[in-house]
Amino acid sequence: MAAPKRGRSASAQSKPGRTLALILIAIVALTGGMFLSGHTTPRLGIDLAGGTSITLEAKAEQGSAINKANMDTAVDIMNRRVNGLGVSEAEVQTQGDRNIIVNIPKGTNSKEARDQVGTTAKLYFRPVLAQEATGGAAATSPSPSASGSSTASPSPSASKSGSTGEKATSSSSPSASATSQGRAVTDALKADSTPSASAKASSSASPSASASGGTGTSAADAKLQAQYTALDCSKKAQRNTAGDGAKPTDTTVGCGESSGVWYKYLLGPAAVDGTEVKKAQAVFDTQTAAGWQVTMNFNSKGAKKFADITGQLAKNTQPQNEFGIVLDGEVVSSPYVSSSITGGSAQISGSFTQDEAQNLANMLSYGALPLSFKEQSVTTVTAALGGDQLHAGLLAGAIGLLLVVIYLVAYYRGLSLVAMASLLVSGILTYVLMALLGPAIGFALNLPAVCGAIVAIGITADSFIVYFERIRDEIREGRSLRPAVERAWPRARRTILVSDFVSFLAAAVLFIVTVGKVQGFAFTLGLTTVLDVVVVFFFTKPLMTLLARRKFFASGSKWSGLDPKSLGAKPPLRRTRRPAPAHTKEA
Repeated sequence: MAAPKRGRSASAQSKPGRTLALILIAIVALTGGMFLSGHTTPRLGIDLAGGTSITLEAKAEQGSAINKANMDTAVDIMNRRVNGLGVSEAEVQTQGDRNIIVNIPKGTNSKEARDQVGTTAKLYFRPVLAQEATGGAAATSPSPSASGSSTASPSPSASKSGSTGEKATSSSSPSASATSQGRAVTDALKADSTPSASAKASSSASPSASASGGTGTSAADAKLQAQYTALDCSKKAQRNTAGDGAKPTDTTVGCGESSGVWYKYLLGPAAVDGTEVKKAQAVFDTQTAAGWQVTMNFNSKGAKKFADITGQLAKNTQPQNEFGIVLDGEVVSSPYVSSSITGGSAQISGSFTQDEAQNLANMLSYGALPLSFKEQSVTTVTAALGGDQLHAGLLAGAIGLLLVVIYLVAYYRGLSLVAMASLLVSGILTYVLMALLGPAIGFALNLPAVCGAIVAIGITADSFIVYFERIRDEIREGRSLRPAVERAWPRARRTILVSDFVSFLAAAVLFIVTVGKVQGFAFTLGLTTVLDVVVVFFFTKPLMTLLARRKFFASGSKWSGLDPKSLGAKPPLRRTRRPAPAHTKEA
């Protein structure tokens, strides 16, 4: 049985040409994707391309205090809203005791960011006491709906009525229908109805129902009557002020839209608070025609409250079995309840677009701000200084790259071609990925990120040097180039992986524990470190295997950088058979 050949690893039997073809195909595919997406240049940060700066002033409300703890919490929530992964280069920082500065780089949807950054996203679940279409329009289609389930695959235990006629009935003759459907409201709130309708409303309103409406005094009744009667939700000015100043324990009014029709609502005290929503996310319902939905999971306290309120509402008749999902004073949905919803999960559905569903889920997931904020000023930031800094940074990078190339040519000669080709591939991959990550995750290239890319030149060159020196060590031992390339790779590979792992770990820790511009540096450093491993394994090593078969390198040419004489190689290793020891035979 023949002994296996030594000195040749399994990689020697591989096909380096195929590996090179694969990485080149990947480069072409990524580059093509970059041009097809239309984003052929990386997004620049606010320090390089300018952007929008927003100044917000904190306002205390409902007993909240403007202190460092609340301001820091608000900064953290705002930063996550506008800078989800920490690489979009948006900056959120305090200024003084009451102001927060938000810097949004050019290329970011500044209008959307402005809508999100100061929004309190206060969510309440309130029982619906009365509901009418306003502006003289009648409902022609159902409003957004909500559903809940206690299982992983929810069934629509609670959903907005899909009946067009049912909604049309409650709005075509608002006052009369409110009475005929048995809404529990006080006489004062029915002052705008006909006399007979008011009498019916008075006779149908039970004491418990009146208590649920929160109308404890005649003065409060009169105020709510005036608000509800005068409210016209088809007018933006009135929508924006509906329910202002109402506490969660108060009965209030609100507006909600369904398929272009605005409705006004009389809403009871809040039964569930939005802070008890543990998680919210946008999902697309592939099983029904519901489209985009926002799913919510409650914490244990919220789940119990939600089960209690849905259980109570389920005992009432339509429409007093409805509850309003009120977001910042606007009723985004008013589903009816047929049974108690347990399990702590619910869905908000309606005519959501993907962006609308994701924005709503984003605000709900990041919670309510502890303070309210008023927009003080919005200014445009120029990038004149940043342009000069970018020019200086690119010049420094070019000088550093030139010095590296000069060193490689002077010391490694022919091997420098391998190093420069590898650097070129690494540079192309880095540029293409930065351009693609801009629209994908909002990555923006700032000055620290440019510094991270410059540092990556040294990290990448260091990997090549480790491998080249391992090969030269093997040649000094008297081996020819082809076995030297294969024997040097396992040892060089371990060193390269350990070195890159340490760099990546440092970048990851820096990314996690820092914020703002430093995260851009850490992200770029981590990205280029991963690309270094890819380039060395899938480009540098296969290329060296192919070049080892070429006469210029294999013969140890003086200009190849692998001349055995210049390296002080030992005489070729020759194996000699050891003489067998003599054994004395015993009789």
